[in-house]
Amino acid sequence: MSFTIRVLSDPPRSAPALDGETILASLLEAGVPFPHNCQSGNCGACKCELVEGDVLELPYSEYALSPEERSRNLILACRTQVWGDCTVRPLEADETVLHPSRVMRCRLVGAVDLTHDIKQLELAVEAGGPYSFSAGQHAKLKFGPGIPERSYSMANRPDAGILEFFVRQMPRGQASGYVFTSLHLGDAVTVSGPLGNAYLREGHRGPILAVAGGSGMAPIISIVETAFAAEPNRHVHLYFGVRDERDVFFESRLVELARRHPNLALNVLLSQPGGATTRRAGLVSDAVEADFSSLDGFKAYLAGPPPMVEALQSTLTRKGMALRDVHADAFYSQAEDAFNVS
Repeated sequence: MSFTIRVLSDPPRSAPALDGETILASLLEAGVPFPHNCQSGNCGACKCELVEGDVLELPYSEYALSPEERSRNLILACRTQVWGDCTVRPLEADETVLHPSRVMRCRLVGAVDLTHDIKQLELAVEAGGPYSFSAGQHAKLKFGPGIPERSYSMANRPDAGILEFFVRQMPRGQASGYVFTSLHLGDAVTVSGPLGNAYLREGHRGPILAVAGGSGMAPIISIVETAFAAEPNRHVHLYFGVRDERDVFFESRLVELARRHPNLALNVLLSQPGGATTRRAGLVSDAVEADFSSLDGFKAYLAGPPPMVEALQSTLTRKGMALRDVHADAFYSQAEDAFNVS
């Protein structure tokens, strides 16, 4: 049996759906653009409003969709099966940016060890471009035959000629293990994207709270540098949380950014310092809690480990920030099951 999914966008779109097929799968199969990322109920990128319809929801992470959001008829398109005609409305339709999806052949032209377990890759696009994306988005990278495809955020500004990615070596990680042991300059890498909706809202001209944990600095540095390129005098509060001193990277780039933009407040925190330190110690969520009495007018961009992102979301809502102003990208490890949706 076939049903119809209507999308209240500008312009309105529709797609056929088979009985029991998810909303997202039906839309993508019909070529209807729709924000998405993990497609497994972890990230919340495909969150939308169910206006009407007969559906069945599959299990998902409460990080991706909170009980409060569900009470407002929000659903995850990737975890909602169609059992009748239905109508959905994407969130933030006025700020949704959709770029052409590309599958590109790229070449590794640079590799730098940022820390003991994070490597920066520089890729030149050779075929399949041009590639456009919004600061904060990510792509899927495939490094070689038999190596699983993995998602990494672009660390460069969208107007840069070279693509930058940060790869963190994961325990038992096939893709990251290959990058650290077998990937060489000149090797081909396939890049597919862009994906993700935790991108810079360029229509917002108010203050920004940007928080990165570890390799989450990739989308955050892209967002911050792009925001300053558009408006050099805007107010940005940047927090960078890592475990210990050896995990700090990009500090000279961040300090130079703060020198050029006096309205950038830079905070580097160590959550588990191994010895005496002159740096601020503790969790970034606690630091934000202590530093702000109000976040009125802010947009927040968060990227890093799920516990950090979830703690920050709780902190920000307690400070009165609306969920629509919090744009988060939790770095679930694809080398391990982050959330069992079976």
